[in-house]
Amino acid sequence: MKLYELSPAEGSKKSSKRVGRGHGSGWGKTAGKGHKGQKARSGGGVRPGFEGGQMPLQRRLPKRGFNNIFAKKVVTVNLAELNRKFDDGADVTVETLAQAGIVKNSFDAVKVLGNGKLDKKLNVKVSAFSESAKAAIEAAGGKAEVV
Repeated sequence: MKLYELSPAEGSKKSSKRVGRGHGSGWGKTAGKGHKGQKARSGGGVRPGFEGGQMPLQRRLPKRGFNNIFAKKVVTVNLAELNRKFDDGADVTVETLAQAGIVKNSFDAVKVLGNGKLDKKLNVKVSAFSESAKAAIEAAGGKAEVV
């Protein structure tokens, strides 16, 4: 097969509708726009969301709250989850938490909270700790390190 022998599959290329090219084409005269009215005019039509003068939906609904675009998304992990998912002497990092299925999706930081009991010696390296979580990890013989 040569390069000049290539052609698209049958029926895959459809010629565009050429409007306003005489009444014999079936799309002549008004070119499919009907007679008069705003949508028949040059540059006619309404902007997206326009409801014919009725108060548009985006203005009828109340504004709620405030969305801080600089906010950091902090995922929390409890000591009970660490106790359940990790073995004694394990290193706990963001990567190992993700592999264990404790944290998922996008986030900026991971914070360990002191909810639950920890009876395993773990080396935890995450963004932040609560005071009780740090005390519990060190009381169990592990290390709480901020990265």
